[in-house]
Amino acid sequence: MMRTAVVLLLMSLIPTITLAATTIYYPRPESAIDRRNIYPVKVLELVLEKSGARYLPRASPVQMPQSRALLELATGSKLVHVAWGMTSIEREQQVLPVRIPIDKGLLGWRLALVADRRTDVLKGVRSIGDLRAFTAGMGHDWPDTALFRANGLEVVDVPNYELLFRMLANGRFDYFPRSVSEVWAELDAHEGLALDRHIVLHYPAPAYFFVSKDNTALAAAIARGFERAIADGSFDRLFQQHFGKQLKRAAIGRRRVLELDNPSLPPETPLGRKELWLKLR
Repeated sequence: MMRTAVVLLLMSLIPTITLAATTIYYPRPESAIDRRNIYPVKVLELVLEKSGARYLPRASPVQMPQSRALLELATGSKLVHVAWGMTSIEREQQVLPVRIPIDKGLLGWRLALVADRRTDVLKGVRSIGDLRAFTAGMGHDWPDTALFRANGLEVVDVPNYELLFRMLANGRFDYFPRSVSEVWAELDAHEGLALDRHIVLHYPAPAYFFVSKDNTALAAAIARGFERAIADGSFDRLFQQHFGKQLKRAAIGRRRVLELDNPSLPPETPLGRKELWLKLR
């Protein structure tokens, strides 16, 4: 009788063991007011749910900038299992990309934050040549920084995300180019800043999920779930929920569009898959 009870108890535990999810860590934001993680985490949760795999995404116990997160992935650290950001040839050599843009390429549509006492500083800019008379502020390890310099634009590179806003407000540089997907929350969270009304910069800038080179199972799960979310419309609904109002507010059609080249864009970028990209004009 006792033996039967033990067997039944062990059998009752099997489904629990089988269904146990694997915890995976994504980067914790760099500051308490940094809202850049909200949308990527929602996308990650959606695609993992659609994948059919048992992964439980959680914020890493350690705060880390993008460069630290990617380094942790490249070295096989257990502090982070998935990160996201703009891709480049160099990044794809170090970590494994899931080549579906998590924001439909919105990262490459850039509005300019400026100091609130210089709201019209870029009013006369009508070309990239005109923009070369001004200085941008950007993160020192962002692919965009090298991209701007490759286009002949002056950049002050800064190691701390929050410091960029203070430096802009204090006139240390002229503008801070931010994605349509980022700029509104950042404008609300920082004093002394305004949004330029005159230009929008554009360049192909897919933001991907990245995992370590040897974590092909997680990469496959993310890709599988992403394709399913695209096919059933749930990804589009999430995108519109987060960015529909921001896109209308940005009024791209009333701005001068300045095109930049992206020399670091990997040749494997799926530019031919039109359903993956946002068309704003």
